Amino acid sequence: MHHTVVERELELRLILSPERSIPVPARLTYRSDDPYAVHVGFHINSECPVHWTFARDLLVEGVFRPCGHGDVRVWPTKSEGRSVVLMALSSPDGDALLEAPVPQVSAWLERTLRVVPPGTEGAQLGIDEALDQLLAR
Repeated sequence: MHHTVVERELELRLILSPERSIPVPARLTYRSDDPYAVHVGFHINSECPVHWTFARDLLVEGVFRPCGHGDVRVWPTKSEGRSVVLMALSSPDGDALLEAPVPQVSAWLERTLRVVPPGTEGAQLGIDEALDQLLAR
């Protein structure tokens, strides 16, 4: 089965305080063989990037309204007159608040939604075909 990968390099801002933030190069990745998830790799002055994976629906909704709870929360806001989406990430290793430009995130999300439209994610997993093969034996 052919799988599609949709990637986007962009610069996020790590919010350190209301007055201070630092740039963080990042890569957004979506794979049609993992259709419910988005993957974000943050390159933070280390050999190995930090990776986070969470629901694509969370990011899609978070561009328009606050959503999520627990380890990942996403919400839209304005920063210096620009539309941005904030991502609050929490782990046992620490917390991070990241700001991403809405136009770039939205354009990337639109590409992922063209590859796997909402509601068709399950068909990408091949579960029905695998179950048919299993039951045919």
